[in-house]
Amino acid sequence: MSTSGALAPGSTIGILGGGQLGRMTALAAANLGYSCHIFAPDAESPAASVSAAWTRAPYEDQNALRTFAGKVDVVTYEFENVPVACVAFLETLVPVRPGAELLRVAQHRGREKAFFEGIGVPVAPFALAASEADFIVAVRQVGLPAIAKTTTEGYDGKGQARLDAGSDLAAVWAALGHRELIVEGLVDFVAEASVIVARDAAGDARCFPVGRNVHRNGILHTTTVPAGFDDALLRQAEAVGQRAAEAFGLIGMLCVELFIGRDGRVLANEMAPRPHNSGHWTQDACLTSQFEQLVRAVCGLPLGAIDLQARQVVMTNLIGDDVSEWPRIVAEPGAKLHLYGKRKARAGRKMGHVNRLIL
Repeated sequence: MSTSGALAPGSTIGILGGGQLGRMTALAAANLGYSCHIFAPDAESPAASVSAAWTRAPYEDQNALRTFAGKVDVVTYEFENVPVACVAFLETLVPVRPGAELLRVAQHRGREKAFFEGIGVPVAPFALAASEADFIVAVRQVGLPAIAKTTTEGYDGKGQARLDAGSDLAAVWAALGHRELIVEGLVDFVAEASVIVARDAAGDARCFPVGRNVHRNGILHTTTVPAGFDDALLRQAEAVGQRAAEAFGLIGMLCVELFIGRDGRVLANEMAPRPHNSGHWTQDACLTSQFEQLVRAVCGLPLGAIDLQARQVVMTNLIGDDVSEWPRIVAEPGAKLHLYGKRKARAGRKMGHVNRLIL
């Protein structure tokens, strides 16, 4: 790709969201000579502490958004619960990469599943429910066991419940907030995986090596690369990422979480149009990290090489009090510690991660 339309070093990237993904993106941007300006309403912002500027305002505040847009050269987002209306408004003022339509689909599990089916990617059986009566019908349609999830906002195991033969459906409906749900049939899978693809404005797309994921209590625990799958499975997984990125005309980054079925099929689970927890290993084991790749894509730079620089890498999340192990981790040969600057550890909160490399 030519760099003739690239943003020059010294330009400013606006980031919607102030969490750890924004933090690591800002650090990668700084290495390429860019400044970052965070827009987030939160009282605490790990991203803002390493960025040049922070607008603390609600995402619905159009006056604040207009001022923010006037101070940045391009905008991206670091989590997918930014209101679509916020991104659509900013798109009228400044380039936003990725755009509002990808966000709209990724925010809703029903639209997400329909999108994957539309591009020929298999998914688990599912049905939507807008009322308690619909919920009972959806469970009958999908069958048990199954998982009930809120169609929006749930993450890291939140907003979902397992359904078995003895489940009290009325109680589940109430516990999940009397709101629209998706009922998903359980997939007979042998592993979970993810594919992360970056694509630039010229259509050049590159997939990072596929990672094998292990979850605990609904939260990602480890990602291992190489994943240990055969070449046919790896090609299937990469094709899912490439197909999704192409369908949206992606400029930026997209992660698709996958099930590896016992029958040899690769099924799409969810997608996130941003850097992803399962790509943190790239910081120490790839020539170009997922965060630098995002910066390159949104700023119009050529995508970087993604060659693996280790025989194996295992990324482990540090959740809650796990972070207290930092003195041992920093002394461990082959371990690279990344902490997010969050002041208080609590159960289920991502405090950092460690990449363990075998060279």
